[in-house]
Amino acid sequence: MPSGGIRSGAGRPKGQGRFGEETKPVRIPVSMVDSVMTFIQSYDLSLPIYSNKVNAGFPSPADDHIEGKLDLNTHLIKHPSATFFVKATGDSMINAGIHEGDILVVDRSLEARNGKVVIAAVDGNLTVKRLKKNGKDMLLSPENNNYKPIKLTENNDVVIWGVVTNVIHKV
Repeated sequence: MPSGGIRSGAGRPKGQGRFGEETKPVRIPVSMVDSVMTFIQSYDLSLPIYSNKVNAGFPSPADDHIEGKLDLNTHLIKHPSATFFVKATGDSMINAGIHEGDILVVDRSLEARNGKVVIAAVDGNLTVKRLKKNGKDMLLSPENNNYKPIKLTENNDVVIWGVVTNVIHKV
């Protein structure tokens, strides 16, 4: 009598279980199991969004009509496998709306073009600055007049980690 292998009718029927669709076993490092399980359990992160606008000027009566659900992942993350978060320190980007303690959403798949805010490693030191190309010169410019731009030369070891797409900022 054979043992092991695929047997007709064995296992859970497809589409049953918590997800309502066929599943696939995946091997992940033991150190990541808790993180993956937390992500799966909190997958539906949609919150209600109201159809009325909030007037930032003269107050208007509130409307209790819920337009639908809003999943911040769909608005903040365009390329999930290429996106990471990093916390900002310092005040060199204050005029770009990046404050101490803000969480930056960074997309590694986007091209670091002129004028984009980027996360860069310059000679082993991480920084967030605006990338500026001026002819042959390339600068990492702060958004605070108290700081000077970093002029990049061929002597610098520069790695652009990604483009900042959003800032999560407490008020």
